[in-house]
Amino acid sequence: MTTTRLVAAPPQGLGPRRRRTVLAVCCLSLFLVGMDTTIVNIGLPAIGRDLGGGTRGLEWIVDAYTLVLAGLLITSGAVADRVGRRRVFQTGLVVFGIASVGCAVAPSLGVLVAARVVQGVGASMLSPVALAIVVNAITDPRERARAIGVWAAVFGVSMAAGPVVGGALVSAVGWRGVFWVNLPVIVGALVLSAVFVPESRAARARRLDPPGQVLLMLLVGLTVGVLIEGPRLGWGSDRALAGYGAVVGLGVVFVLVEYRRAEPLMDPRLFRRRSFAGAVSGAVVVFVALNVTLLLNTLYLQHVRGMSPAAAGALTLPMAVGATVCAPWAGRMVGQRGPRLPLALAGAFTAAGGLVLAGVDARTPWPVLLCAYLAIGVGFGFANAPLTNTAVSGLPAERAGVAGGTTSTARQVGAAVGIAVAGAFVSDGGGGGLVAGARPGWLVVAGCGVLLVGVAGVAAG
Repeated sequence: MTTTRLVAAPPQGLGPRRRRTVLAVCCLSLFLVGMDTTIVNIGLPAIGRDLGGGTRGLEWIVDAYTLVLAGLLITSGAVADRVGRRRVFQTGLVVFGIASVGCAVAPSLGVLVAARVVQGVGASMLSPVALAIVVNAITDPRERARAIGVWAAVFGVSMAAGPVVGGALVSAVGWRGVFWVNLPVIVGALVLSAVFVPESRAARARRLDPPGQVLLMLLVGLTVGVLIEGPRLGWGSDRALAGYGAVVGLGVVFVLVEYRRAEPLMDPRLFRRRSFAGAVSGAVVVFVALNVTLLLNTLYLQHVRGMSPAAAGALTLPMAVGATVCAPWAGRMVGQRGPRLPLALAGAFTAAGGLVLAGVDARTPWPVLLCAYLAIGVGFGFANAPLTNTAVSGLPAERAGVAGGTTSTARQVGAAVGIAVAGAFVSDGGGGGLVAGARPGWLVVAGCGVLLVGVAGVAAG
């Protein structure tokens, strides 16, 4: 879930039906962005067979999208506040659609990765801007709270549904279908936004932060690049050590630059609050766990168990069900009891699922796998609402947009890092070697669950 600075005067004359339509259009775009973060995972083996490339090349197909999305989320929201939210939202839909066509017809791995970069640019104009439109159009506090609850649920469902939808499309029409399916959704969203969504701007838009933007993109890109290319370079090689040093150096420069900006892209001062720092860390941890799970599971089910993409996607249905059921439940728990209990449950279920999967082999019974997938889905569903609530609670209202944008960026960074970490543990081959190589990755998932339990304690404080 993503937010921007929301201080414009609300549009007048929006009836209940039109407000619900605005929410539906914006949720449609969020579903598109979230699903494209995970839908491609299930098609990676087929893409590898068709276009060539080993595990590292396939990782870049996923991370090219998430890296750009993570780097541009906050800036896209600030631009929309200046030039018009509906205008930027529709531009994002067009860019996303053109890039989807480029992905669908890509003749090589390099072209596909480049098109995914452009897709990430379009996606960055959708999720933060769409939520700003919703909050600007729905001004009643209770109705707005319900709308944001729907938004959070759609976000969780979109991420978990990606492997299921992707598996069906890959088996039915091939991997290119996971990109063609975006087009009718985009056309529908464009038409509905032109008819129903009002234009709005911020009364006082945040300043842009070009130095911070460039440094953030370089920092995140280099971090993920070192993780992806580490097995090829050698973790202790001179080039890898130089990469580690560059990551640390860029991090220091980024913090120093942001401290000196009047309106920084990502305010380091917010991290002095333990609850905010814990929420951002938790967002990274949750998405590391989810994306490690998605990539390792795709390789395990298709390479080790010999399943088709459709069967592999269908087998992860318990993960989607767990996220769908528990996301709104977590929102109610946060409202009634605060974030500690749902975060503790998220950590416990995630850790349990990771530990079970750490023991799988080529003959693990299907019920064991289904229970592990359900546990991880439940953990993911319980995590999002309390993390968002913890990030923005206790801050002045005018800082909520920055806090929400930072948390959303952290989620996408976690997704990119998760793919890179999972790929670092497995070789290009399959079979028993893949099972053994994946075991440390499943332990990482379990460790992420333990860290979430720790975040629950910080959130309560």
